[in-house]
Amino acid sequence: MIEKIKKKSAEIFNEIVDIRRCIHKNPELSYQEKETSEYIEKKLAEYGIEYISGFVKYGILGIIKGKNAGKTIALRADIDALPIQEKNIDDFSSKNDGVMHACGHDVHLASLLGTAKILNNIKNEFNGTVLLVFQPAEEKLPGGAKLMMEEGVFNKYIPDIVIGQHVLPDMKVGNVGFKSGMYMASTDEIYLTIKGKGGHAAMPHELVDTVLIASQIIVSLQQIVSRKANASIPSVLSFGKFIANGATNIIPDEVKIEGTFRTMNEEWRKNAHKEITKIAQQTAQLMGGTCDVNIVGGYPFLKNDVDVTEKAINFAKQFLGEENVENMEIRMTAEDFSYFSQKYPSTFYRLGTMNSNSNEIFPLHSSHFKVDENAMKNSTGLMAWIAFSFLK
Repeated sequence: MIEKIKKKSAEIFNEIVDIRRCIHKNPELSYQEKETSEYIEKKLAEYGIEYISGFVKYGILGIIKGKNAGKTIALRADIDALPIQEKNIDDFSSKNDGVMHACGHDVHLASLLGTAKILNNIKNEFNGTVLLVFQPAEEKLPGGAKLMMEEGVFNKYIPDIVIGQHVLPDMKVGNVGFKSGMYMASTDEIYLTIKGKGGHAAMPHELVDTVLIASQIIVSLQQIVSRKANASIPSVLSFGKFIANGATNIIPDEVKIEGTFRTMNEEWRKNAHKEITKIAQQTAQLMGGTCDVNIVGGYPFLKNDVDVTEKAINFAKQFLGEENVENMEIRMTAEDFSYFSQKYPSTFYRLGTMNSNSNEIFPLHSSHFKVDENAMKNSTGLMAWIAFSFLK
């Protein structure tokens, strides 16, 4: 069967590349994936695969039933793009201003359609059910995974296992990577509004300097990770947005700061929120201002089921060869696949997409992000083999 799946994967490779390029050229933001969803529906209908649509407006659940009853395995692909202006120049570069598939969701989507085509073709050779989860809104809170489950995506078909894959631009094509146990961090959004008394920058003694207060808050908050966190708990607190809309000679009345907090321990996560609030507000108060704190809870940590992951690793070695299956380290990035992993035995693995002909590797969420499409020679067949093997 492994050779049969490899052969079918090779036969549909060009088709899957065409699908990926079509999706890449027509990206849609989170919660706006209307045309993308319609495209998926069209392909599933073309393949003769049953599906249910309308989850979180644009989410789709495809259903492939094997020869007899058995286990149920869910395969997930996210379908949304990012608010980024693409700077690559290709025939299939984004035609939508300010929107780009810069995180590989086009690859995930196209690969799952390929996997679906393969599994549907061999459905009389396995027992059980394969669920195809085409999920919107991975990139924006509260996350499409959470909302799809709340809307009952698995009410009728309850998965025994959930599998997801994600591109990795610094891993060579032909390789995949797995990590048993704790793998990815939780993520929370931090919004701070510093208020004071603005005015002429040449007379700071008459002001409550919001820019200075905001700067001190950012510096003071670094002790959250360096001094408050247990050294054994991975934690990150970073700020990427600082809006002080004054001028060279104007101190504004208000400054806004936005950042992210990530960790891998739920108790510490809650305590860290309290520490962030306390330090920000006390720092502002000591300097004569105030600070409004809004912490928006995001995705939980992602933990790969050890048993499921170890089995998936063995299946991957069978399909790709032992030398092409890597052991991954923990990552402080976050994924709403974590909602699936919190409820069902799951594994989330990485697909190497590094272009060996490129002198520079652009990371996820870069306006220059690219994938080597040869990665899709393995992405469809590997997931099909993993699903088939679990069902067998």
